[in-house]
Amino acid sequence: MTDTMTGTMTDPARSAAQAPAGGGFAGAVGAEWAKLWSIRTPYACLLVGILLTAVFTFYYGSIARINDKPVQPLGNAPVSSVILGQFVVVVLAMTVVTSEYATGSVRTSLQWVPVRHRLQLAKAVVAAVVSFTAGCLFAVLGMAVARVPFRGHASFDPGKALAQTLAMGLYCALVAVLTVGVAFALRTAVGALAAVFGLVSALPTICTGLGGSVLLAVNDVLPQTAGGHFMLADGDDPYPPAAAILIVLAWTAAAHMTGRLVLRRRDG
Repeated sequence: MTDTMTGTMTDPARSAAQAPAGGGFAGAVGAEWAKLWSIRTPYACLLVGILLTAVFTFYYGSIARINDKPVQPLGNAPVSSVILGQFVVVVLAMTVVTSEYATGSVRTSLQWVPVRHRLQLAKAVVAAVVSFTAGCLFAVLGMAVARVPFRGHASFDPGKALAQTLAMGLYCALVAVLTVGVAFALRTAVGALAAVFGLVSALPTICTGLGGSVLLAVNDVLPQTAGGHFMLADGDDPYPPAAAILIVLAWTAAAHMTGRLVLRRRDG
């Protein structure tokens, strides 16, 4: 009788001790990290980003020298390359979401992580970490490449260079989180890419091309314009860099919440 009771009492404890570890938000992030690096897209994106940054920054430094432009911070070269390089981050972040909807494997992900906002946040965190690292890498690479063609037309201050490197990484991370939100809202790669491209690239081009006080004011509060002002940190016109990053944060939060709302309604 005693043995039976002892066995009955210890079985649950033994089962609990043998229960698999993991789960929760940390487990969801770990799963998303493993899934991301199991496909070729992130490797291809990073390679393309490195090539784009190297070519663009070399060209930027060369033009500055040829046109005899005033001396500027060396970090301006990679910051200017973000206008193209950010789409490497967009494709990487978009794939985290849309690839699962395309293959139907999102059903499995939703079963593994039934808390919808936890799944979205895990994907956003992974995309942000990778994109922040990539942005910092592109910044360092861009400064190294641009130093030669600048030939005296750029200054190098370690503090300024570090600030621009971290700012570039932060901007890339926020663009990635914004893209994840848009991808959850639209679910398709074409739709997500078109929407993000329109917001961060096409719309600023239209506003500055057509001109006018209203359109230029609109352009000032778009994510790419605010992000560029934040990364360059070149004064308080039209607003200080701190306000610039808050504008990008607002766009990112809006996209994230939109994606969360759609995810809850469609897959709740």
